[in-house]
Amino acid sequence: MRRAGPAVVDQLNTALVGKLAADKLLRARKLRVDTTVVEADIDYPTDAGLLEEAVTTIGGLVRRLKAHGMASRTRFRDRSRSAGRRLRQLAQTLRRRTGVAVGEVDRLTAELARIARHSVREVAGVQRAAHRTTARRPADGWARRLDGQLDQTVVLTQRLLRQTALRLAGTRSIPDRVVSLADPDARPIRKGKLRSPTQFGSTLLLAEDERGFVADHRLSQGNPPDAPQLLPAVRRVSALHGRPPATVVADRGFGFAAGDQALSELGVKRVGLQRTGTPSQRRRELEHTRAFKRLRNWRAGIEARISHLKRSFGLRRSRLRGVAGAQTWVGLGIFAYNLQRMTVVTR
Repeated sequence: MRRAGPAVVDQLNTALVGKLAADKLLRARKLRVDTTVVEADIDYPTDAGLLEEAVTTIGGLVRRLKAHGMASRTRFRDRSRSAGRRLRQLAQTLRRRTGVAVGEVDRLTAELARIARHSVREVAGVQRAAHRTTARRPADGWARRLDGQLDQTVVLTQRLLRQTALRLAGTRSIPDRVVSLADPDARPIRKGKLRSPTQFGSTLLLAEDERGFVADHRLSQGNPPDAPQLLPAVRRVSALHGRPPATVVADRGFGFAAGDQALSELGVKRVGLQRTGTPSQRRRELEHTRAFKRLRNWRAGIEARISHLKRSFGLRRSRLRGVAGAQTWVGLGIFAYNLQRMTVVTR
């Protein structure tokens, strides 16, 4: 799956959707659109846990570099045990659930940050020695890979130290927050779910037609606004048939007057987008008509489709890392689903 890459998987999906449209299986007369989160394959992140992981990862990479004959004379102290001890102390402190525990957690997190800072400062010499060795061995792919992994880990650790300092200073909202060393492209995403208020991964846009085929999908890093994604998705589906769908429905995240107007100009006859905020009297009357309620009720069916894709086709959590890996994973899941749906429709 890693060798195929997102570009190849996207070509497979484009070819399959094109064949479905040519065979008049995918009609796309009606389209319902929604977004969901594809979680990254990571544990729930905390600043302390990430700092301990960074110290351990740096120590492990330095050991592997030295075993490969790189930076063998450069002094470096592996502080993994010290970091692990602080993290265990922090876990014991959290079990107490008292007011004193909050200050103790901050103190232990600051100690972990100090240990990580020492590791970053000391590993700079190892990096310089490793760069020199890599320059002398241009054909040594193993050395080049280890050198690159160490550089990436150090950069992420420096970002972790900055965001930990902000958090200890009282800043709770940190843009572009690092939530994983293994998958630095993962982002915290809030969709307002009671069971999991914050998820970590990428956002997937899905467009489903009236026969249950996924006519279009796009995976984006982080949590971009829903509304700007609607019109491009409808245009991509329209290009399959040379005509726009007659009906387009989506939830309140897509509901803006500009979206209704743009879809109408594109040729969409029935637009079922519930508006955000307090609707006007005229808009309220429209949303209470029987026709609009039918569109709203049909839109709700995409929630079941998303649940089916997550349970049966692996879209709940991507097992490949990074945005490119997640795009590959999601693309293969959509491809398998559309093939399975084709056998059901043609049966």
